[in-house]
Amino acid sequence: MLTRRSLLSLLAAAAAAVPLGLAGTDDAEAQVVVVAPPRPRREVRPAPRRGWVWVPGYWNWRGGRWVWVSGQWIRARPGFRYVGPTWARRGRGWVYVPGRWVRI
Repeated sequence: MLTRRSLLSLLAAAAAAVPLGLAGTDDAEAQVVVVAPPRPRREVRPAPRRGWVWVPGYWNWRGGRWVWVSGQWIRARPGFRYVGPTWARRGRGWVYVPGRWVRI
């Protein structure tokens, strides 16, 4: 049976662990991949949709291999344009640069 003191200790430990889990996300995005990404696949670009922006597909490094992520529609943001995700050459490897909104 949990006492009040052990329950509070457990909650405090869980709260302290949350920032550690979030810190790992940035590390994963900064991962350097030595194997160059394949050429982008040719996707059929759907007809334009008012209020939406087409984000083309890209290669993602998962489980030690390249995996294709299909393109998708995302809601447009007035005053911004979307720059899709890419892989940038850094030293002897490749670094993922996530897609982002850029103010016009």
